[in-house]
Amino acid sequence: MSDEYVFDDDFDINATFSSIDDDDEDAAKHADVMRSLLNEYELDDEDQALLDGEIEFAPITQPWGKPVLAILGRPNVGKSTLVNRIVGKRVAVVQDTPGVTRDRVKYDAEWAGVDFTIMDTGGWEAVVEGIDKSVSLSSEMAIEEADVVMLVVDASVGATDTDERMVRLLRRSGKPVILAANKVDSPQGESDAAMLWSLGLGEPYPISALHGRGTGDLLDAAVKMLPEVSAVALARPSQGPRRIALVGRPNVGKSSLLNKLANAERVVVNELAGTTRDPVDEIIELDDQPWIFVDTAGVRRRVHLTKGADYYATLRTQSAIEKAELGLVLMDASEPMTEQDIRVVQQVIDTGRAVVIVMNKWDMVDDERRREIEREFERELVQIQWAERVNLSALTGWHTNRLTRAMNTALESWDTRIPTGKLNAFLGELQAANPHPVRSGKQPRILFATQIAHRPPRFVLFTTGFLDHGYRRFIENRLRREFGFVGSPVEISVRPRQKRTRK
Repeated sequence: MSDEYVFDDDFDINATFSSIDDDDEDAAKHADVMRSLLNEYELDDEDQALLDGEIEFAPITQPWGKPVLAILGRPNVGKSTLVNRIVGKRVAVVQDTPGVTRDRVKYDAEWAGVDFTIMDTGGWEAVVEGIDKSVSLSSEMAIEEADVVMLVVDASVGATDTDERMVRLLRRSGKPVILAANKVDSPQGESDAAMLWSLGLGEPYPISALHGRGTGDLLDAAVKMLPEVSAVALARPSQGPRRIALVGRPNVGKSSLLNKLANAERVVVNELAGTTRDPVDEIIELDDQPWIFVDTAGVRRRVHLTKGADYYATLRTQSAIEKAELGLVLMDASEPMTEQDIRVVQQVIDTGRAVVIVMNKWDMVDDERRREIEREFERELVQIQWAERVNLSALTGWHTNRLTRAMNTALESWDTRIPTGKLNAFLGELQAANPHPVRSGKQPRILFATQIAHRPPRFVLFTTGFLDHGYRRFIENRLRREFGFVGSPVEISVRPRQKRTRK
């Protein structure tokens, strides 16, 4: 059976509904009548909850203006392990290999009634090249973005030349610093921690980030140093910004796009595929509108085929999509569309988030490749024609100004609610003009419809029987034609119900 039903293309939905729009009160009365007819059918408690609008979906919130505590240190001294200890769960990727963390990554934390933001950073080294140099520069930027800096030193090794160079860097910044002497796993190791007085940063706090030993005293001292009002964090805007996840396979330009939009080197960019491992949140203002952009790790392959840092990075990418409101799915326009590209788009849709597809590296595309891209979209993404596409170049900034309009359009669709009266009037007219095909001598009918949620729009149809997949897609396409839903998935579920038996 074909996925698409082609019914009465001459049927003019807009003309039919001009009368409905003129008289919403009549549409509401019509819906009330249809709703009353449901009383003749068997309804369970869940049906009643859906009809009464008792199902609630938790809103996405974002804290603002909290003081920032940055965790710095050379590679493999336990910074991410300490971050996980402070936050109280495994939020930062941890592995025995040095250099797992590369970007400045922020998490919400609380200690002794004080809410603050903790910033994990990549390992700082003095003389490095390539990606390690980018990571070190990113750590130096973290100093400027923090209210207080916590320097983590491996007490079992003692102060190294790198540690001493970092101390000089911190002194020049003028930021308050607290010294954490990590890997003190027993009382016998506290003498090693005492040797760190030589760094001249005051008392070294002996801790074991792995086992939690001494972290309470360290945090007590740290929160006393934090200001009540952050000097670096943004205050909450009058209207909260939308949260956007930058997703795609490795090396399609997610981090480059984030840096271009921010007009700053917010995240590490390198030709090495898979540079980003932790989701990185950045607040960026575009067209006088604040947005939260989340740079994510590239989706390499299916989760069960990944391992180590890549495995945890993939899980965090999925979590970042779930916390976002819209997924900007980046593809490399200069290369053929891959199975991974299609899977990332579907991952965002399956999570129920709004979608904008971004074809990056458009400056590297010739006319022949452009024609091939159109054929790829028609062949591979034929069921997702409702997703808007923006062709741009993160390298040059060409057409990045088109993102705001596309994102706003998709999010408006994602937020859309259709009045119950208008929805049922629409479906009533649609069903009258294009009834469901007869199956086994029966013709299912739609009794009543309601939108149970938005973000994304979710509809429940109460029917007299099962609706074919093709007919459901036909309804979805007509809903999109009438009400828009550009860039937003639409979920339609069907609840066939039997008439009550007369006694």
